[in-house]
Amino acid sequence: MKIIKKRDLEQQNNRILLVRKGQDLTEYIPDDKQRNYVQDRLDREKDVALLNQLDYLVIVRSLDNADNPKNSMLESARKAGFGVHAILNDHDVESVVVVNVGVEPEECVAFAEGLALTNYQFLKYHTQGKGKKFMLTEIHLFDDALTGNHVEKLDNLVEAVFQTRDLVNEPLSHLTAVQLSVEIEKMGEEAGFSVEVFNKKKIESLKMGGLLAVNKGSIDPPTFSILTWKPEGAVNDHPIVLVGKGVVYDTGGLSLKPTHDSMDYMKCDMGGAAAVAGAIYSVAKNQLPVWVVGLIPATDNRPDGNAYVPGDVITMYNGTTVEVLNTDAEGRMLLADALSYAKQYDPEVVIELSTLTGSAHIAVDKYGIVGMGNTSREIMENLKESGEQTSERIAEFPFWDEYKEQLKSDIADLKNIGGKYAGAITAGKFLEHFTDYPYIHLDIAGPSFNKIPFNYRGKGGSGVGVRILYNYLLNRSL
Repeated sequence: MKIIKKRDLEQQNNRILLVRKGQDLTEYIPDDKQRNYVQDRLDREKDVALLNQLDYLVIVRSLDNADNPKNSMLESARKAGFGVHAILNDHDVESVVVVNVGVEPEECVAFAEGLALTNYQFLKYHTQGKGKKFMLTEIHLFDDALTGNHVEKLDNLVEAVFQTRDLVNEPLSHLTAVQLSVEIEKMGEEAGFSVEVFNKKKIESLKMGGLLAVNKGSIDPPTFSILTWKPEGAVNDHPIVLVGKGVVYDTGGLSLKPTHDSMDYMKCDMGGAAAVAGAIYSVAKNQLPVWVVGLIPATDNRPDGNAYVPGDVITMYNGTTVEVLNTDAEGRMLLADALSYAKQYDPEVVIELSTLTGSAHIAVDKYGIVGMGNTSREIMENLKESGEQTSERIAEFPFWDEYKEQLKSDIADLKNIGGKYAGAITAGKFLEHFTDYPYIHLDIAGPSFNKIPFNYRGKGGSGVGVRILYNYLLNRSL
């Protein structure tokens, strides 16, 4: 999929005209009968009119949301792109021009974004999949207000989301922790950021007890990947550190998950790691002048005979002892080591993403990200605004210290789960223990993986996290 700036509109181009109702369309639809047909449909509250010219299609899409708040207007445009995709697919359209006839340039970009993201497919393992493949390969934007650079940046962002979705959709049979680090290295080579990978021996020498404990039940070694984008002239003197949970598959360990509707899609438990890699890929490809570091601890969590067990006490990277009461609360164990490791960077802020708790999923479903943290209000509000702009919205939960009470252990410094209630928050408070810097925890358990298609976010890995982080880092770089 490529998104390209269009300089000239040619007669035979398949095109989508983005309009407001009541506009004069004579310049674009000179035939009176066809124009009257389109106007009649729009007047009857139909959003789409299709003119099949046999050699090419003309699709007229009304975006009558100019009076809505800006963020709502942009999301409506993305969803409009999703809706039009079905028409293009039905007609086997390979290339289409999106023409701004009277909408805001930002709406034109958002429409193209929604159309492009809808076009994602993961067909790698289909042997009979030719008939299922979408034909669309190019989206051209015809809008004098947009520069080629603007369009190129959108293209790079969409590619970052696609690569993130690919990582999430890969099964463990391909994507072990070692292979995840290899794929991230490939992304670094392509985008221009550096990647350093710690192997098991190095992780053991660092005494990352949480990551090693989760890995004990696996036949595959863990990895710890460090992604760095530090351009000359970066606007920040201290890096923004992104931490992503890289559990490439989660059985729950000896606290075994049920297979149906739980373990069967746990290849997505590295969605946070994928989002961090995708975000840094987009930042590097678009040459944003902001210093960013990514930390990705990775392993699978399996119930081998040597696996860690409920009741074990683990000594973490920073020396904290943790009583394990549930081996399915594994993500926080390896994330804690990464958060402790992040201290050496003296970070401006650390933003951690993880498919961490069912509690977060239950609370907001697939419609948002559960967030909490101890940063300044300015940082949190800026990130939340990026969530609104990209419709990867944050539902901020309280982060009161009273929740720490649930994490007290009789035999160690902490236990790895809290009580019956507020599980998403107590997980965040557990992780906060390993920080001494401004920290935001984003639980993406709800929106990271869609079992059924969900607008332009698709089916399977959604790539959630990339667009909000990119928007936040873009705003920070200005």
